Amino acid sequence: MNKSEDDAKSIPAAKLDGSEAVNLAAEQSKTTAQRNIPGFGFEGFPLPEDTANLRHGPSLHDGLLALLPLVGVWSGTGQANDNGEEYPFGQQLIISHDGENYLRFESRLWRLNSEGECIGADQREVGFWRISLADEIEVTLTNSRGLVEIMYGDPVNERAWQLQSASTIVTTTGPERHGAGKRLYGLMPNNNLGWVDERAVDGEMVPYMSAELKRVAG
Repeated sequence: MNKSEDDAKSIPAAKLDGSEAVNLAAEQSKTTAQRNIPGFGFEGFPLPEDTANLRHGPSLHDGLLALLPLVGVWSGTGQANDNGEEYPFGQQLIISHDGENYLRFESRLWRLNSEGECIGADQREVGFWRISLADEIEVTLTNSRGLVEIMYGDPVNERAWQLQSASTIVTTTGPERHGAGKRLYGLMPNNNLGWVDERAVDGEMVPYMSAELKRVAG
């Protein structure tokens, strides 16, 4: 079993004693509860600004309650295996909303050296998460490398969500090989957000990226 498969199995199975989970969340919120993404503050803008903190801004749309734990700003490190090129990376992930029936997803990656120091920017990804009336998760993503991807999925439980590629489009300057993928996002026992991405290579799913992120706002 590869590391990606190990991570994938651990995320949805992660469980905490109820009181322990509440205590851990309360301790973490001491530093994150008042933090939020900055607004633009433009005068005359008629719509609510995005918020990554459920305590501030518009109320989360009722249709997104199954995705509620994802809202926040997350930061951490991970490991990539891009067609045989392996490297560690840092990530900042912002999942926000504006009261409408979708979440805004924005990820920035940077490469790390063996000492964990930033050595330059890596890929960026932006998109939106929705849930259909049939409780199917719908995700649209655009990647700075020249990729557009549509993914569908389902909640595994109240702390984990799985997605699978339905359509992937690569521009003429995009990567030559980028197969259909599977992703799993989940809250771990320490309440960090773990995620795993696997990609099809020669008909077999292989590890592509995985990371563990700590909540820093929200």
